[in-house]
Amino acid sequence: MRVVFMGTPDFSVGTLEAIAAAGHEIAGVVTQPDKQKGRGKQVQPTPVKEAALRLGLPVYQPAKVRDPEFLEVLRELAPDVIVVVAFGQIIPQAILDLPKYGCVNVHASLLPAYRGAAPIQWAVINGEAESGVTTMRMDAGLDTGDMLLKTVVPLDPDETAGSLFDKLSSAGAKLLVETLEKLEQGTIVPEKQPEESTTAYARMIRKEDGKIDWSRPAAEIERLIRGMDPWPSAFTKLDGKTVKIWKARVIALIGGGLCEALPGQDPKKHAGEIWAADETGIHVRTGDGILLVEELQMEGKKRMAVQDFLRGHKILPGSKFE
Repeated sequence: MRVVFMGTPDFSVGTLEAIAAAGHEIAGVVTQPDKQKGRGKQVQPTPVKEAALRLGLPVYQPAKVRDPEFLEVLRELAPDVIVVVAFGQIIPQAILDLPKYGCVNVHASLLPAYRGAAPIQWAVINGEAESGVTTMRMDAGLDTGDMLLKTVVPLDPDETAGSLFDKLSSAGAKLLVETLEKLEQGTIVPEKQPEESTTAYARMIRKEDGKIDWSRPAAEIERLIRGMDPWPSAFTKLDGKTVKIWKARVIALIGGGLCEALPGQDPKKHAGEIWAADETGIHVRTGDGILLVEELQMEGKKRMAVQDFLRGHKILPGSKFE
C-alpha cells in the first residue's frame, strides 16, 4: 500500500518504523516544523523527522497542512492511505477525502473513551484498570471517526504515564500494520462511535495540573503522581521551595496505630502535615488517609530516594507540604 505518514512526537515513531518494516511504500513523511528547544534555543528536528531521515524517507514540514500548496503536494504523492499519529494539526476535509482508504488515525485509548489530547495521562490519573489503542477512519470531529480495530492494554498497579506511553506506542504500531492489511483485504467492518464519549474529554495536560491538593484522598494523590510522571510531574511546596514527588504509596498504618483522624478533628484541616519522616519515607496526612512519599526532588536538585534526602535534610513532625 502507498502510504503518507503524518506524525510528530516519540509516540509516532514506532508506527512509522512498523509501516516501513511491513514493506509498505512510504511516499512521504509529514511532520511539524523544527523548533527551538532548551536553554540554548537550538533548532531541533521532531522525533518523526529524525526517524524518517534514518529510514531514507522524504520529509515535508508545512507550517499549515491546509495551505493549498501543500494539498497539491499531497495530490502528487497520490497515497492510498494517510496514516496520522499525534501529528499536531487539524486535518482539513480536503485531505481527509484525498486517499482511497481515507485517513487512518492511531488513538491511545479505547474509543469512545478518552477522546482528546492526553488520554494516556488521564487514564492513569483516573485509576483505569485498562487502556488500549483504537485505529479509526478520521472525520471532521475530534476523535469521532468510525472505529476500525482495537487492542486492550492492562495497567499495572504502579503504572506511570511514561510506562503506559511506551506500551501503547508499541501496541499502536502493531495494530496499525494489522489495520492496513485488513483494509487492503476489505475485511474490516467500520464501527460508528456513539455521539457521547463514555468519559470526560481528555484535555491537554498543563503544568499546573501537577500541583498536589493534599485535601484530596491519598489514593487520588498517588494516582496523580503516577499520571504526571514524567511530565509535568506532581509537585508541592515545603518551606517555600518547590518539591517534585515522584513515587508514593497509600498506607493504612503509621507507628502501629490506625491512620484515622483524631476524634473531633477534620482531616482536611491537617492535610499536608508530615506525621513522620524516617527510613520508610515521609508520612503525609491527606484529606483521606496517609500518603508515604518514597521518592522526591527538591528545587534545583536531582531526583532521589527519601532515605538519601533525609541524610541531608531534617524534617520535623508537624512540618507541612503546601
